[in-house]
Amino acid sequence: MAETAHLNGAYYGPSIPPPSRPSKSSYRPSRGGDCCCCGCLFSLVFKLILTVVITIGLAALIIWLIFRPNRVKFHVTDATLTEFNLTTDSQLRYNLALNFTIRNPNKRIGIYYDRIEARPSFEDVRFDSQMLSTFYQGHKNTTDLSAVFKGQHLVVLDAKKQSELDVQKKAGIYDIDVKLYLRIRLKFGAVKSWRLKPKIECDLKVPISADGKTPGVGFERTKCSLDF
Repeated sequence: MAETAHLNGAYYGPSIPPPSRPSKSSYRPSRGGDCCCCGCLFSLVFKLILTVVITIGLAALIIWLIFRPNRVKFHVTDATLTEFNLTTDSQLRYNLALNFTIRNPNKRIGIYYDRIEARPSFEDVRFDSQMLSTFYQGHKNTTDLSAVFKGQHLVVLDAKKQSELDVQKKAGIYDIDVKLYLRIRLKFGAVKSWRLKPKIECDLKVPISADGKTPGVGFERTKCSLDF
């Protein structure tokens, strides 16, 4: 009878199988790649926009350095007011004539005035509107324009504005604001700009006159402000 082998007390069971690998069908790619692609695309768009902005800015700077544009100067050189009465039925009767000068001080820039609309108002209430002649203004040129506002217009004044009208009527000098709404194009050599829409504001103190003669203090030449 064979002699039975003695074990050292440890139990040796079956071997542990190696860990199984995931099959190719169960593999799912990480989303990190998608995020990376989105970040690259955003960075590319940002750099493209930045390049365009810098290019436009440099072009504008170069144009400014070459042409050195100066603001056009507007003045009202004369104003004649022979009638300015508000009737009991809120009809304003008026007769106002204005002379303007427009000075282009630029050496290399011409200006196309494609549209000029003049709107006079009293206490922020407009009472007329006239279209003035269009023209082209060359370098370092001064142009004269005139406008006549005559007729009657329905205006509604509250108590405060009515009181101000009475005060000015007694003084014989009226605060009349005239705004010019423009559509212009600038000419740089052979190149023309897109249309710009500046607004000119003229705050006038116009004395009332009779038969073209103004008693006392006459009208003073007034500089207008330019607003783009």
